[in-house]
Amino acid sequence: MSEDRPAPAWAGDVHAGVEAWTRSSRLSKSGAAESDEPDEPFERVPTGRPRRKSGASRARSTERATGRTREPSSAPPPPDKVALGPPADPEAVARKILLDALTGQARSRKELADKLAKKEVPAELAERLLDRFEEVGLIDDEAFARAWIESRQPGKGLARRALAHELRRKGIDDEVARDALDQIDPDDEAAAARVLVRKKLRSVRGLEQQKATQRLVGMLARKGYGAGMAFAIVKDELRLDAEPDEEL
Repeated sequence: MSEDRPAPAWAGDVHAGVEAWTRSSRLSKSGAAESDEPDEPFERVPTGRPRRKSGASRARSTERATGRTREPSSAPPPPDKVALGPPADPEAVARKILLDALTGQARSRKELADKLAKKEVPAELAERLLDRFEEVGLIDDEAFARAWIESRQPGKGLARRALAHELRRKGIDDEVARDALDQIDPDDEAAAARVLVRKKLRSVRGLEQQKATQRLVGMLARKGYGAGMAFAIVKDELRLDAEPDEEL
């Protein structure tokens, strides 16, 4: 007498029996072992060429392989327009440029105009402000020319011709410069030339008189002195410098 086999779980239920038989048939055809466990859901992966990774996936793969991570961008944030406030008034900016330039020393109108142009101040605005500064006396080319001569003539020993060249370079009108240069006393100009020659005498001692004369006259010429005055002063100073030696 054979042993009684246990009844299947689906016995007595036609729907469960059909489902169990259908599943068993599918597993048998695919070569898989029969199992009473329910099928797990799965996703079909298409066969053929592997799917290409996106740029972000490649970057993450590279970071995992090398152990490096990308640094965050160091670009500065855009400026805060609210914090910066409204744009500055062009006229106020130009006026401050002029006042700063005039602090501590006088300047000619041309010098100030050049400074405004360098700061890209509109020409019309610059001209209007320069006229206003001239009206109130903050710009005075005549006073500037006189002050320039008073500082350069005795201090540097410059003659009229050299001073005229400097004033022209400062943008001073020739007539204004001439009026200022006429204030120079000829005796003061000659005295300044003698001071220059005496300072240079030590460097030409021991030279032939002709060569010493040429050097000293050349030095005075570079200071703006005419040839006639230069030769007369140099000859006289060389003679005076040699007199003590003759007495010995």
